[in-house]
Amino acid sequence: MSRPVDTVIEFLKTEQTRGKTHVFLDDAARTALRELYLRTQSKPAAPAPARATPAPQAAVLKAEAPPEPVAAPVPTHVTATGATKAERLASLRSQAESWAPARSLGTLRDTIVFASGNPEARLMLIGEAPGYEDERKREPFAGPAGQKLNDILKAMGIVRDDAYLTNIVKFRPAAPRQTTNNRKPSPEELAAFLPFIRAEIDVIQPTCILALGATAAEGLLGLTGAIAAMRGSWHDFHGTPVRVTLHPGSLLHTSADLSTKRQLWEDMLSIMEKLGLPISDRQRGFFLPKP
Repeated sequence: MSRPVDTVIEFLKTEQTRGKTHVFLDDAARTALRELYLRTQSKPAAPAPARATPAPQAAVLKAEAPPEPVAAPVPTHVTATGATKAERLASLRSQAESWAPARSLGTLRDTIVFASGNPEARLMLIGEAPGYEDERKREPFAGPAGQKLNDILKAMGIVRDDAYLTNIVKFRPAAPRQTTNNRKPSPEELAAFLPFIRAEIDVIQPTCILALGATAAEGLLGLTGAIAAMRGSWHDFHGTPVRVTLHPGSLLHTSADLSTKRQLWEDMLSIMEKLGLPISDRQRGFFLPKP
């Protein structure tokens, strides 16, 4: 059925084909068009008949996925600030307490054990991680292994407070149903705290470093394998000589024979030579088989 508006549209198209671009409308024509317009506005337009075309395959509309949250950049560098070495070490300790790469692991306990000793030390001793006694006293090498270390330093003629003692990992590694039992730190825990060891070495500027145990050597130098292959020679950490030796806790084992003690002591003699400390014949003969 033709609508009045269709007649008008057909007329305009015909005029357009004849080259006309304008059509003159008198007052009567304007009034008629206005009434036609008002009638079309007062009634809803009838829906257009559906075309008999094949139904397109149903499309599945997918909501656009929200953008992935952008993770905050993981810090990999720490900066020691302060006028003195003690102040710079204190700033490192403060940063270590909330160090995100380590705390986000969820595998460490909450009490920090940072370091102890002399910021002006020529000898820096590095272990792997705090144990039960270390955590309790908030000081590295505070347990039975620490007492053995004190005895070793005394035999070398070094007062413990004159050295600088630290661990790579600054919190005690957690374990299920943990009481006094300890576990060695994982590679991820060691890696998380490596920036702090680098910064501590930069602050202390020791003459040499003593890495205590295979795990400390792994974390500091990237060495793997048996401690026997690591000790007995000097290594280098960014220009600082490093000696690897047995962990003093190994002397607590019943299997710690005279040969084990001598191996550790030979490493101590190398440290003494590097520091220019006097070595007596008696010291050189410690733990050698009796003739």
